[in-house]
Amino acid sequence: MEKKKGIRTIGIISRPRRADIAAAVPPLMEWLKARKCEVFCDDETATCLPAGAHQRHRQELADVSDLLIVLGGDGTLLAAARAAAERRVPILPVNLGGLGFLTSVTREELYPLLEQVLAGQHHVSERVMLQAEVFRAGKRIEAHRALNDAVLNKGAVARMIDLDLRIDGDFVSKYRADGLIVSTPTGSTAYSLSAGGPIIHPVVAAFVITPICPHTLSDRPLVVPDTAVIEVEWAEGEAAYVTLDGQIGIDLKPSDRVRVTKAPETIFLVRAPKKTYYEVLRNKLGWGEH
Repeated sequence: MEKKKGIRTIGIISRPRRADIAAAVPPLMEWLKARKCEVFCDDETATCLPAGAHQRHRQELADVSDLLIVLGGDGTLLAAARAAAERRVPILPVNLGGLGFLTSVTREELYPLLEQVLAGQHHVSERVMLQAEVFRAGKRIEAHRALNDAVLNKGAVARMIDLDLRIDGDFVSKYRADGLIVSTPTGSTAYSLSAGGPIIHPVVAAFVITPICPHTLSDRPLVVPDTAVIEVEWAEGEAAYVTLDGQIGIDLKPSDRVRVTKAPETIFLVRAPKKTYYEVLRNKLGWGEH
């Protein structure tokens, strides 16, 4: 998908706690300003810049930006994605963190790619998000978006939980496990992969439901259409916890119900030219190395 909209207002999001990330921000700001771009940054990024930098709260950056540049790892990107989704602002994710499946643009690729972005010649990858809602006594009490996954598990450490799974109103199974992961294709390379789930290409219209350390070995990951309504309940008397993208946590009470559906918003990740999804997988997972 090619994005032709003119981009002249740019927001920068980072977590400059590491020296290399803090050092990358000032020259990036100067490079963008030299090309007549108006540049804003979030509060954290402003800590490594001279006084007077245009700063906004992270939730407000998408309102004033044509493009968001995220410097860091996948965790920083996940937070930025939730902030940008409603505004449909494209995100350029630069990997200055660790493994980085999502932040696949390298430091060396940043400036050549920005030249393409400013010329309107870049490409983006559209990614589905999920919506997780918590219902208590029949009323919705929480609703959050996530790019990677929603994870339900037992509140107490080292305890299993009994979970009932329904899809589109039909009972599927009762899981006795450490928890259950509902993942988007983007999140299939995150926690779900570690728990034995499959890798799903981002363009596949599906969710993955992966039990975490199930008591019964025949309980396997399940791939369902992303149009499905996924609902999870658990036994009376058991407290539970749901986590979105590993960053938003909600305490659940017995008889609460969690519903996961496809979110109405999608996000757009600017991708490096000529770098395929399979190349990212091959490099990140070390496929073919001997």
